[in-house]
Amino acid sequence: MLQELFDRQRSYIEHFFDAVDVATAEKIFEVLRDCKGTLCFTGIGKSGLVANKIAVTMISTGTKAQYISATNALHGDLGMVGEDDVIVLFSKSGESDELLNLVPFLRNKGATLVAVVSKAGNRLAKACHHSIALPVEQELCPFDLAPTTSTAIQMIFGDILTVALMRHKEFSLDQYALNHPAGRIGKRISLKVNDLMISGTRLPSCKNSDTLLDILGDLSAKGCGCVLVLDDDGLLLGIFTDGDLRRALQKYGPEVLQQPIGQIMTANPRTIEGEVLAWDAMQAMESDQNRAITVMPVVDRDRKVKGLIKMHDILQSGL
Repeated sequence: MLQELFDRQRSYIEHFFDAVDVATAEKIFEVLRDCKGTLCFTGIGKSGLVANKIAVTMISTGTKAQYISATNALHGDLGMVGEDDVIVLFSKSGESDELLNLVPFLRNKGATLVAVVSKAGNRLAKACHHSIALPVEQELCPFDLAPTTSTAIQMIFGDILTVALMRHKEFSLDQYALNHPAGRIGKRISLKVNDLMISGTRLPSCKNSDTLLDILGDLSAKGCGCVLVLDDDGLLLGIFTDGDLRRALQKYGPEVLQQPIGQIMTANPRTIEGEVLAWDAMQAMESDQNRAITVMPVVDRDRKVKGLIKMHDILQSGL
């Protein structure tokens, strides 16, 4: 049964994309783009929930927007509306009394009105300055009554307008991060390797002339699962890990403990710079599933070691 419903909904959504009036959609976008005030979104019932979602998505992506309750607007919230604002009214039928009652008062405020409906020629579309009919072949509801396909299409249309405005404003990832400082999204686009890396006295390091026996203390005590091999200027020469230790003992036996670490280290390991996002560091560690790593040296452009980033610490940060 579910597969049939998936197929039907996909067919209805494809009908929308095939039949939507792109030229009219472009004009609606231009009205929103040229708005000098605030983009206000409203609707009744399920369409009101969609209007609210579109408003908050626009806010988070750099567009000045707000949701207005159509009911509360008639009881004082109209004070939020000014002549420079654009009001977008979502309605499947375009015949909702609550929206129709609101229109004259919105006009009196001097705002520009845009109706987003599912069929052309209704009263709401005629009462607004601009309108677009989003073609709905049929609701997924077996009675063709419950707003299912129509609200999905409203959401798609609103999200497309949102992204179009983002592109027009050249909204950057840094700006997005400023609007999302908390939660996983905020961390993924703001938390950097510098914020999580181990550095200073906590960093396990040695010289390439040190023997394996010499470095076992740091390898064990500092809990990083590795030791970074540096030259006298602090430049990275290689890395020696717990895995390298097991393999060396299996291959050479106890005698390997007296070998210089420079002879058994992994030279030229993968590295990352401190200003890189921690999320990108995690992706880099997992980029080669045949050679996935859990630690990565942090270096500057001259390969001077600044720290060490561990997969464990990235995951613990909540990314």
